[in-house]
Amino acid sequence: MTTGDADAAESVEKSFARGDDSALASAYERWGGLVYSLALRCLGDHEDAGDVTQQVFVLAWRSRERCSPGTAPLAAWLVGIARHVIADQHAARARAHSITSRVGAQYMPETKESDVDAVADRLLLAAELDGLPETPREVMRLAFFDDLTHAEIASHLDLPLGTVKSHVRRSLERLRSRLEGHRDVR
Repeated sequence: MTTGDADAAESVEKSFARGDDSALASAYERWGGLVYSLALRCLGDHEDAGDVTQQVFVLAWRSRERCSPGTAPLAAWLVGIARHVIADQHAARARAHSITSRVGAQYMPETKESDVDAVADRLLLAAELDGLPETPREVMRLAFFDDLTHAEIASHLDLPLGTVKSHVRRSLERLRSRLEGHRDVR
């Protein structure tokens, strides 16, 4: 940095510390690229880097009374503010990711292909059961959904035990052949 540049920087720093409005624009022109480059390197996103740069200069201007040009250069002070704003941006990203993950897990649970297949099989089975004649359908529902034994079903429906067993065997054969046909299609 030449003596002229150092003098100009010192002039901007003193004007900035005094609250001279034109010093903010001069500081931004002089060190905005530095702050932006630092933010871009740390965050990897142009939009976020631009937001950070703006926040740094707004924060610096609002707290300009703490700026002491004799103690540290304005550029160093701006970089310090930028480091804090960048850290805040990383923390905000982490919070957003955490919230998104929790909400996603709560409202959109991960489905495995086997889960999808199981649901499809249940829906298909229900549709196929609905296609059975009334008595075999009722026998199958009592056997598989109400978990009744063949004897309990016979007693409940007032049917002979052999008839209940025949309905279960024939219905299972029919369902198996129909479901195998659907699996071949998938």
